[in-house]
Amino acid sequence: MNLRRENLFRADEMTRRRFVARAAQTLLGVGLLPGVFPRLAGAPVVAGAPAGGGTAKNVIYLYMDGGMSHVDSWDPKEGESAGPTKMIKTSADGIQLGEYLPRTAQEMHNGALIRSLSSNQGAHEPGNYFMHTSYEMRGTISHPSMGAWLSHFRGPGNPSLPASVYIGNSSRPAGAGFFPATHSPLFVNNPEAGLKDIALQKGLTPEAHLARMQLAEELDAGFVTSFPQEKVSAYSEIYDGAYKMMKSQDLEAFDLTKEKPEVREAYGKEAFGQGCLLARRLVEKNVHFVEVSLNGWDTHSNNFVATPALCEQLDKALSALVGDLGQRGMLKDTLVVVATEFGRTPVINSNLGRDHYPKAFSGAMFGGGVKGGTVIGSTDKTGGEVEGDPVLLPDFNATIAYALGLPIQESVISPSLRPFTIANKGVPVTQIFA
Repeated sequence: MNLRRENLFRADEMTRRRFVARAAQTLLGVGLLPGVFPRLAGAPVVAGAPAGGGTAKNVIYLYMDGGMSHVDSWDPKEGESAGPTKMIKTSADGIQLGEYLPRTAQEMHNGALIRSLSSNQGAHEPGNYFMHTSYEMRGTISHPSMGAWLSHFRGPGNPSLPASVYIGNSSRPAGAGFFPATHSPLFVNNPEAGLKDIALQKGLTPEAHLARMQLAEELDAGFVTSFPQEKVSAYSEIYDGAYKMMKSQDLEAFDLTKEKPEVREAYGKEAFGQGCLLARRLVEKNVHFVEVSLNGWDTHSNNFVATPALCEQLDKALSALVGDLGQRGMLKDTLVVVATEFGRTPVINSNLGRDHYPKAFSGAMFGGGVKGGTVIGSTDKTGGEVEGDPVLLPDFNATIAYALGLPIQESVISPSLRPFTIANKGVPVTQIFA
């Protein structure tokens, strides 16, 4: 398929998708996004490989949007590159963190650090894309994120709820890529506002709504029979999926008022902390992939003002989440990932900030079969050079896939007839698991 034909296909697909969404809103009285509907068959699998070996069934992916300073958090140093940031001990022998993560330090016996991440993408959008997909940005194709791959291989955990959810306000969240739109996440901007567009329009009775559903099915019958392609029949499932979700009692998972005030307080009052609490509630209802973003890490200036404030939000929410999952017996089944597009320079600039630094940075994982108190890789005394066990971003994503038991080497054919794998030939860091 040449580029012109592929672009025409995408434009036609988007036009039909918009038409169906508008029809669902005006004719049937609903306004749900495509990502809330049941999984449809994706591209065909053409090659096999053994699945991973982790115990995780779910992922809560905490994304630090903007580039988190590794030398002020996960990989603290001494000397000039440290600035005013001090080291603190943790609950894991031999592991120290930056002083801005004191609560997380007490959970390090449940977590592992990867201090040798490295990327070749030093700008925000390409770096974000590379971290989420394992592929560099291309103008001719959009690659799936981990949540979409999980949905493709496993389907939704809860058939009446979306397969994945994105919580936050980033303008660059990863989605379904070349998979059908049904693998896209449901977007929740404000975790405290609940789920919107889930009720019938005012004045529309359930009986009238059902009659409209039946009429729509009758009107579609001839077209569906004449064009028995998968993408055509998919739209019939959109109506069924919307109706099923509207009736589901599991929608209460989106209502944070069901939580005790002290629990909500423990996660932090900010949107990020409440988003982490919502993520836990969704995982309890078998939504297998939830991403929560925290913006503001692009600290070119005033790094030592912004980073402590951001770490306070992360520290409170992350420690509460890990502890909460542990108390509920969910930590073994849930992998909590902390990721970012790149680190920050060990050199402090003239604005008391740190600039973009993809050459060496850190990520963290908790639960999901991870061997607690583990450190993978290292950097030199400044945090500027990877010294041992380098981990590229495809390797990081392959590790998440391994934790979930997904087939890392299976190839999937995209609509452009090219084969892709879940982590672009990345090698999982298996020693991170117990």
